[in-house]
Amino acid sequence: MTALPISQKVRPRGTWQRAVATCALTYDARFFRRKKLITDAGWAFVADFEKAVSLNDGDGLELPGSRIVAIAAAPESLLAITGPDLTRLAWHIGNRHTPCQIEPARLLILEDPVIAAMLMKLGAQVVPVTQPFNPEGGAYGLGRTHGHAH
Repeated sequence: MTALPISQKVRPRGTWQRAVATCALTYDARFFRRKKLITDAGWAFVADFEKAVSLNDGDGLELPGSRIVAIAAAPESLLAITGPDLTRLAWHIGNRHTPCQIEPARLLILEDPVIAAMLMKLGAQVVPVTQPFNPEGGAYGLGRTHGHAH
């Protein structure tokens, strides 16, 4: 049995030029410390880091020989939120520590019926969509946000 290639280095978007393959991962799957990944071409490798990493769409994982596997945000079930006061709606989403992708005319969150019901009570229109999810990073540019019990 042949050992799988191992990646121990993340190359942020814009720091690499050509990928040998792509690996599409959901938002939750892009946060890990060690994981076996399967590229879209069907071959496997292991990503193994000292600490947990939060990968962004467009990041690359460096394999031996300076080969890069591009990370892509995979389509997933989201809720598109619109309404007359997006700022207020965004505040309520953030107050619940819910990851949120902020766009000029709408907000996107992972599908969540409890948050959807709350937002509709606040006057939001909530529509299911399927697309890649790239929420805002945490405070101070430190990656993902976590609840108070972290």
